Amino acid sequence: MESHPPLRSFGRLKSRPIKPRQAALMDSLLPRLRAPLEDFDPRTLMPSAREVWLEVGFGGGEHMAAQAGRAPDTLIIGAEPFLNGVASALRHADEAGLENVRIHDGDVRELMARMPDACLTRVFVLFPDPWPKARHNKRRLIQAETIAELARLLKPEGRLRFATDWADYADWTLERVLAGGQFAWPAERADDWRVPPADHITTRYEEKRLGDCAPVFLDFVKS
Repeated sequence: MESHPPLRSFGRLKSRPIKPRQAALMDSLLPRLRAPLEDFDPRTLMPSAREVWLEVGFGGGEHMAAQAGRAPDTLIIGAEPFLNGVASALRHADEAGLENVRIHDGDVRELMARMPDACLTRVFVLFPDPWPKARHNKRRLIQAETIAELARLLKPEGRLRFATDWADYADWTLERVLAGGQFAWPAERADDWRVPPADHITTRYEEKRLGDCAPVFLDFVKS
């Protein structure tokens, strides 16, 4: 049977010319911070790291860089296929002198397939492309296969944070993550998903409020 690659869960790879300084960082800094292109154990990238976190689709890199600055003893691996976003993240990393970030400039599913079981403590999936039209829902990142892969990578009691400002995507994600039986959702009251978590970092993209509802934050725990 002929195999087909997974559907892309993201749109354009580049929207505008990359600024000269950022373009230079793509040549000079990205090779040093790029995640390995073969199978690897994240702990070998930073042996002193207390934890390893993954950010799926880091956008312009604001959240990833800020979290890395707050937790210098944590290695944060970010994946982003959008080249302008990668260039922006490199600028943030360069300006802050971050040594505890690694970047995969491509589809996160390629990156996840290269990492071993139970190697992550936290995963962030913040404001992914909602693909709001019903006929495009199959392109959403959150699918049964992705959830199973995240469960494989997370340690017991590891945490998965999903955020969106599209009501339908919040419902979609909650239903599918809990259906897999590998995550618990410990929320007890509305503020648990309506109020940004204490350690959340608001980005310029989030502030644009491009969705159809106020941001929803779903924090899951690996069973």
